[in-house]
Amino acid sequence: QVQLVESGGGSVQAGGSLKLSCVASIDKVNTCTMGWYRQAPGKERELVSSISSDGTITTADSVKGRFALSRDNARNNARSTLYLQMNSLETEDTAVYFCAACKPGGAFRYWGQGTQVTVSS
Repeated sequence: QVQLVESGGGSVQAGGSLKLSCVASIDKVNTCTMGWYRQAPGKERELVSSISSDGTITTADSVKGRFALSRDNARNNARSTLYLQMNSLETEDTAVYFCAACKPGGAFRYWGQGTQVTVSS
């Protein structure tokens, strides 16, 4: 059974930090690209950062230098934890953050339920 479970969201003041985690339980997940998206009220969902199976990281310009993505794959190739360290948070970072995994046809197939991040001034 495929599961993506996110945690780590919350409320923080501008300039603060949060770390999001996503535990993905998927067969052969080590071969999958994983990533974080976010969706702010009234806006479209956007990619924050993603990491491919070979470790290549893609990061949105809006968060470069502030957010760091990392990944920890289990040896059994059925579990992977994706982290998003968010520093120097800005009010514009307020959104629901979604974890995503595996994009065999170009689009991510699996999604988490989302975790709210609220940054106040």
